[in-house]
Amino acid sequence: MAAAQQPRTIVVSGNGEVSTRPDTADLSFAIETHARSAAEAVSRNAALAQKITDALKGKLGDKGKVSTGGYSLSPDYEQHQGRPETATIVGYSAQNSIAVETPAMNLLGELIDAAVGAGANRVNSLNFTLKNDTKARADALANASRDAQQQAQALAASLNVKLGRVVSASTEGAPRPVPLVRTFAPVASAMATFKTPVEAGDITVSSTVFLTYEIE
Repeated sequence: MAAAQQPRTIVVSGNGEVSTRPDTADLSFAIETHARSAAEAVSRNAALAQKITDALKGKLGDKGKVSTGGYSLSPDYEQHQGRPETATIVGYSAQNSIAVETPAMNLLGELIDAAVGAGANRVNSLNFTLKNDTKARADALANASRDAQQQAQALAASLNVKLGRVVSASTEGAPRPVPLVRTFAPVASAMATFKTPVEAGDITVSSTVFLTYEIE
């Protein structure tokens, strides 16, 4: 008995993208203090951290949250020339990071200035993300579907065949939108007298669709 004839098909893929504004910003500030004793380094760091946290919360109000991003305490060594094995502890360094998450893009410059003015040694990073990406992903998927259909129509025309029904459709699992990252150099306290401009760029959301058509 002859095997059933397999239907003739065309398989195409389409890509779609949309650009949209981020809806959330994540800021990270660093506080580093040095002292002869570990207790003094920790005490100085805690005082600065509280001052910076209060300044940030005062600017944010109910438009975001402030949290501790990390903490470390380590000894400072003095190396003796030609005798590295005899390095001695000359003090301690306490490092603390404070994280801010907010949807209020208009406050970012003020938050940076407030943190630096309160004693932050460094702005570690500023990330722009899209937390609510449902609509953007749906729009990218729709664009990818249209692109795949156009690819199929062009291919069918070039082969002088007629497209039939779609027998299968699938999407490639697109990753979540990649955050836009801004990094900053170490800052001096004098910067607090200036207003820091911050402008968020667009985030691109992409999707890929695969379609299989029967050929009539």
